Amino acid sequence: MALPTLRTIGFIIGIFLITLAISMAIPMLTLLIFEHPEDLNAFLWSSLITLITGLALVAPGRPQNAQLRPRDMYLLTTGSWTVVCAFAALPMMLIAHISYTDAIFETMSGITTTGSTVLVGLDNMSPGILIWRSMLHWLGGIGFIGMAVAILPLLRVGGMRLFQTESSDWGEKVMPRSHMAAKYLLLIYLALTLLGFLAFWAAGMSPFEAINHSMASISTGGFSTSDSSLAHWPQPAVHWTAVGLMLLGGMPFMLYVAFIRGNRNALFKDHQVRGFIGFLLLTWLVFGTWLWINSDYAWLDAFRIVAVNVTSIVTTTGFALGDYTTWGSFAVLLFFYLTFVGGCSGSTSGGLKIFRFQVAYVLLKANLMQLVHPRAVIKQQYNNHNLDEEIVRSMITFSFFFTITIGVLALALTLVGLDWVTALTGAATAVCNVGPGLGPIIGPAGNFASLPDSAKWLLSAGMLLGRLEILTVLVLITRSFWKH
Repeated sequence: MALPTLRTIGFIIGIFLITLAISMAIPMLTLLIFEHPEDLNAFLWSSLITLITGLALVAPGRPQNAQLRPRDMYLLTTGSWTVVCAFAALPMMLIAHISYTDAIFETMSGITTTGSTVLVGLDNMSPGILIWRSMLHWLGGIGFIGMAVAILPLLRVGGMRLFQTESSDWGEKVMPRSHMAAKYLLLIYLALTLLGFLAFWAAGMSPFEAINHSMASISTGGFSTSDSSLAHWPQPAVHWTAVGLMLLGGMPFMLYVAFIRGNRNALFKDHQVRGFIGFLLLTWLVFGTWLWINSDYAWLDAFRIVAVNVTSIVTTTGFALGDYTTWGSFAVLLFFYLTFVGGCSGSTSGGLKIFRFQVAYVLLKANLMQLVHPRAVIKQQYNNHNLDEEIVRSMITFSFFFTITIGVLALALTLVGLDWVTALTGAATAVCNVGPGLGPIIGPAGNFASLPDSAKWLLSAGMLLGRLEILTVLVLITRSFWKH
């Protein structure tokens, strides 16, 4: 790869690091408000180190004639997430007094909006760390993406191309200029975060708890300010507010842009959104009725508890309302299946995404009809568009390597000493960016603190692979990528 290209990539990563350093001013202000000055130095030093590194990368300037090709976006995407994670981990290590391995795990979990944690005692933890964890969710959800879409066109780099390498958004362009789309994205993201803050506050949370959970919900991240997650707040209004925000975070953000620009049917007529909402409503109803029959809960309580936990898993948020692994084998296996579903493409959620299941159904239906009518010419359409070969090939390739990645990661985790339940569900929850796994160690009532360091590094890699949808990272290890 040419030196001017690497300098351009370093220049853009430097901008991200400068933004990250400036962002640390918010937890510093939080510490002053809550009178925790003893933790200020950790953020000051972390911000200074990050800022100096960012300035060092920006100082040489951007080569005038260097143009990033589409293939270079894969290196930029993977490199920016890895470098930002490495520096964002500094406050975690300095304040929480954890190892750099644990700090990287917690930070990678935050930035990839996974929500797995190695920290205990959250109820009494430094407010600076709590707000920083939530900010990592918020920035990782769409903040960095939106900023990249806004900044990169100014550097003559395709910002929307970067957005597509970090998500599975195949939607049509809703605006002719990507930096304008970015402004709308960020404004919508801010508006939904503010709406969530006000709703959580009105539902019974303190303002500090409300802003943390709003950022964690809309980014479908799942970090809470309590070890008990949402079970710490018994108010049903808190639970339904979380459900609503997770739903909003799990839908395509570009459709919000189209909606506010006048296309009032953008959300309601989209096949993916309708399938996503329909799947959740059906699962809530059937699973909630099952829980009501097999427990002492009233039907409304069972429906609410199921709605929170199912929505949290499907949108890959990671909040928990009680320990659902005590509900029996049926519930445990169902939650394991739900881990793979995911929200909509172009959202902040992970997983396989609803549209891939819908496209698979279209292909299955067409193939079955072809068996019955061998000479027929059968149209394959999704969302009123023909399914071309490129989309089908991309979907099959991703789904195959998605499954293979989970299988290989689970095997690697067993080699470092984990039991098969922890290894398999840990690999699945990392690659799908869900948060809690299953079993007594990493289930909804546990955390990842007791795992060996080697397992935490493996899971951190799995989170990154899942967040960037596997192929964005795998392409970097091919020989052809590094040839001129």
